[in-house]
Amino acid sequence: MINIVLFGKPGAGKGTQVEFLKNQYKLVHISTGDIFRFNIKKATDLGKLAQSYMDQGDLVPDSVTIKMLEAEVEKNSTAKGFIFDGFPRTTTQADALDSFLSKKGMQITATIALEASDDQLVERLLKRGKTIGRTDDQDGAKIRNRFEEYNKKTAPLQEFYSNQEKLYSVNGIGSIEEITTRLKNIIDRF
Repeated sequence: MINIVLFGKPGAGKGTQVEFLKNQYKLVHISTGDIFRFNIKKATDLGKLAQSYMDQGDLVPDSVTIKMLEAEVEKNSTAKGFIFDGFPRTTTQADALDSFLSKKGMQITATIALEASDDQLVERLLKRGKTIGRTDDQDGAKIRNRFEEYNKKTAPLQEFYSNQEKLYSVNGIGSIEEITTRLKNIIDRF
């Protein structure tokens, strides 16, 4: 079983590479954004609880996010592995994920960070903003602010997984095929 945590700043190419990884390794993609939207749309108990926090302008507590993620793993009990995207975002969440997976006889195989310079990513995102009209990708200052948030939140996680010897950095600049090959070279070790 292969379980991967995928990191990367906005524009690093996570979405593009997730599609390859899902198909190549027959993994289930678990995106916290997708899980939240599904639970809220279906008005599940967890979705209603999450919505109640969001309606107050609060962040959804880790306990609710973790329960949603656990339910998603349970729904896919025959999976060959998972790609966790957008989770964990804190060391508390990483500890909870490790604990939950351990109870299932599983563990995180690798944490892969798609890396690129801020200047390269700003250029990429501004281009994407023009091409597909995403308003959050049309202002360089706002994009750099998103990078600051990413840096603050992921630095402790990178240390957490580095201490477990599970952190791998991949150059996220190049053709889609080149980046895919770099990812494959890491995953095929396991």
